[in-house]
Amino acid sequence: MRGPRRRLPALPALLWLALAPLPGAPGPAARAELRVRVRLPGGQVTEESLQADSGSDCISLELRTADGALVTLTADFRQEVKIFRALILGELERGQSQFQALCFVTRLHRNEIIPSESMAKLRQKNPRTVRQAEEVRGLEHLSMDVAVNFSKGAQLSSHIHNVCAEAKEAIYTREEDVKFWLEKGVDGSMFEVLPQTSDLPDLQRCKLCADRWKPCICSYSLSIEWYPCMLKYCKSRDAAGKVSSYKCGIRSCQKGYTFDYYVPQKQLCLWDEET
Repeated sequence: MRGPRRRLPALPALLWLALAPLPGAPGPAARAELRVRVRLPGGQVTEESLQADSGSDCISLELRTADGALVTLTADFRQEVKIFRALILGELERGQSQFQALCFVTRLHRNEIIPSESMAKLRQKNPRTVRQAEEVRGLEHLSMDVAVNFSKGAQLSSHIHNVCAEAKEAIYTREEDVKFWLEKGVDGSMFEVLPQTSDLPDLQRCKLCADRWKPCICSYSLSIEWYPCMLKYCKSRDAAGKVSSYKCGIRSCQKGYTFDYYVPQKQLCLWDEET
């Protein structure tokens, strides 16, 4: 039986970023922060904090899930890198530490999320409103078959050093994303291909593995419940009748991810036996 739930440290207090454009253009390195109330699938309400920095061309989002895990998404537009971090509550009575940290690094595609410059221009409306995403995007199932060396990760994205500091031995990516980054000139020595089923015929999924000390393929799922995925455009007509369009808001999305990755022992993947 699982022990009582413990809570991770509280989210830092943040200012509000927004859902309507601010008048005028921001400076060359505009920064903004916000907190949004969102509803989780089970009906609970949680707060997401979002930050945008157009100077470093980066957006980050953080929320606490229904089971108490703290999930962070960092989008580094400059390097075309997306970083997911999960701080998962440990089970002390089963020999785990207070929390377990994981980092999953994938390629960031354009149009997945609104640009940092646009995010930094937003301001909050109705801060007490509980928001639900306008669009639910399909679940993405990713096989994370490569480990990333933390000490060299800054060459891939400078944000890895801060975001993944608690997950130094648990940073994962995909071989197909590695190929993309290698073509951009990233140093390949930071990547190490992980054992696969073809290498270890006895390698099972952790949920099927009876021995807590055997290696297995772990699965971890997370969901970003609300994020600004697209810009909305409105039209205006001037005195001469000429029509022009301008950014007038955002469209929000929800998206889930499941990551499969190798662990040297099932003890590092105890949640998988409950799914």
